[in-house]
Amino acid sequence: SQRDACAREAKAKGYKEEFLLSTGLCYKRDNGQLQDRFFGRVIFPVHTLSGKVVAFGGRVLDAATKGVKYQNSPESAIYSKKKELYGLFLAKQAIVKHDLCFLVEGYTDVISMHQMGVENVVSSSGTALTTEQIRMIHRFTENITVLYDGDAAGIKASERGIDMLLAEGMNVKLLLLPDGDDPDSFARKHNATEYQAYLNEHQVDFIKYKTDLLLH
Repeated sequence: SQRDACAREAKAKGYKEEFLLSTGLCYKRDNGQLQDRFFGRVIFPVHTLSGKVVAFGGRVLDAATKGVKYQNSPESAIYSKKKELYGLFLAKQAIVKHDLCFLVEGYTDVISMHQMGVENVVSSSGTALTTEQIRMIHRFTENITVLYDGDAAGIKASERGIDMLLAEGMNVKLLLLPDGDDPDSFARKHNATEYQAYLNEHQVDFIKYKTDLLLH
């Protein structure tokens, strides 16, 4: 439980301090000591499209822990967050197979959906969707279904991303989960068959959704 365990182990193995700092694995305290950025967190590795790990997301384990819930690797020579999508390396074959990509918000949403047998899913990791990310998905499919928890604020906040998806020529569907569930919490209440059936039956074409909204 040392706060510099990673730093000490890496230096012992011959890794240079400058690289530990520039990749954001560690940072320097005011007294000059190296500290591990992801101390006490569950680690989510971020892969490039070809499978190289270039960054990490770290989530605090204890809800009572003070501080930021998620800690992410900073931008570096090897990592640009606007060019990576969490889960795409593991999802790309399933996206091609189903000719569809599900887009969710968080790391745990991606993992829960995999556990439910749904592998064609990626996350923008809580950041606004970028054109580069959309074009990466577009290489594998034209069809994207955006999953939201069932509140209007979530949809409102994401309409910019949907506009960008449409501008890039994607066919966009929306899938609203019931009762304010997110894909992770929804997964805990259902088995894989129910989960997949819900996804199949509740996708709404975005243009139709907008039209219905405007007509009511």
